[in-house]
Amino acid sequence: MFAQPGVFSPAVSEIVPTFRSCGDHPGPGSLVSGDRKVDGVAETTERRQQAGRATAMPKADGLHVSDAEAPSYEVLRPYGRSAGDADRFPVYKDLEEHLLTTHEHPDPVVAHVMATCAGYAYSDAETVAMIMARLGLEDNHCRTISMSVDGMLIDSTAHLVQSRSGRVAILAYRGTPPLNGIDWLLNLEVEPEQINYWYGEPCSAVHAGFYRNVRATRYEVLGALMRACRPGPVRVSPHDGSEADGGDRVVDGALDALYITGHSLGGAMAALMGVMLRHEDKFRELTGRLKAIYTFGQPMVGTPQFAAAAERDDFLREKVIRYVYDKDPVPHLPPASSGRYQHFGKEYRSTVQRVSSSLFGLLDRGGGACRPRSGDPKYAPLPTTQMPGLLGLVLANLAFLGNKFTLTRSLPMVYSFEDHLPQHYISAVTPSDVPNEFGD
Repeated sequence: MFAQPGVFSPAVSEIVPTFRSCGDHPGPGSLVSGDRKVDGVAETTERRQQAGRATAMPKADGLHVSDAEAPSYEVLRPYGRSAGDADRFPVYKDLEEHLLTTHEHPDPVVAHVMATCAGYAYSDAETVAMIMARLGLEDNHCRTISMSVDGMLIDSTAHLVQSRSGRVAILAYRGTPPLNGIDWLLNLEVEPEQINYWYGEPCSAVHAGFYRNVRATRYEVLGALMRACRPGPVRVSPHDGSEADGGDRVVDGALDALYITGHSLGGAMAALMGVMLRHEDKFRELTGRLKAIYTFGQPMVGTPQFAAAAERDDFLREKVIRYVYDKDPVPHLPPASSGRYQHFGKEYRSTVQRVSSSLFGLLDRGGGACRPRSGDPKYAPLPTTQMPGLLGLVLANLAFLGNKFTLTRSLPMVYSFEDHLPQHYISAVTPSDVPNEFGD
């Protein structure tokens, strides 16, 4: 699907770019037009007002690519600058510098930014670019790469956000949309699959559905990242596969800091991409630029042998940061009845005091009290384990329904899909003195 008319077999160079060094061009690609410049290069007011509108172009290799420029702060402030606006918008004034200079993870600012980016990865390039501008990456560019093949249980979407200077990039994978049956089927495709390179354990294997989906968009994603290393924009000219179109984005610096994030299925894909960058030789040029991987509500991606091999890698052990929100069932998947799986990396877990909150609500004349959820993430030395069987998913659905009523909200529960929603993860990691992505 998405093939251009008359194109039946794309060239090999279009599907598998050559990765030699950051100075090599990764091969032809398709991009969008645009004449926006940054860092001292003139741009028109009209163009700045149009920023944020995405354009899309299908590719002959089955991928669909769209690009969006973040709207300017003038556009995001339609009523002008208010007295207190300077203190609350954007959320982080020096976000790019913070992402470049942070070395200890988890970091509260980085966690907040990654959780928000992962949550909005369920949207499109325009929305992701706009939200990341609100957080502090002014004049960012977002390239969205996706492939969907229902029969193969492939529904892979990656958002690649590049900062104005080009020195920071955030790769955010979309998770499982609640009403997407294909994504739920691939989540249940739990049969392990052997990875296609030596990983230190001859019997290590990964979740077949997750592995297939991260590979579906991997080469286009890595091609864009390699362009950022040159330095250059993550997009290329739609005419000749180069950046010399006179109207494409201009960046000053080469990629220095790469972060990967995702929620749910997106978190699983983020973790697997991190493993690939660390262990596949052809991606070695990007390894030193990878700063951290933050995942939220991530299921397990591999067997215990795979997890053990990952734990022997210093980066995967220390810089893969997993967040688990209270009774979220997804980090307990796949169930033990489907085979043995295990997490790797550092886990931070939130616990919510539901009983006290519900009792206070009942005392307030029928549940009108406003008591926001608590649950600051704490380091968990023992990782989340598998649920015994699929009955846990049934209980998680019942708990989700029960959470909608005051009288049943405080009942003890083992799992609840309510806790898997990305907004709970964003709230849990937002620093107490920091406004949300809308500056409120």
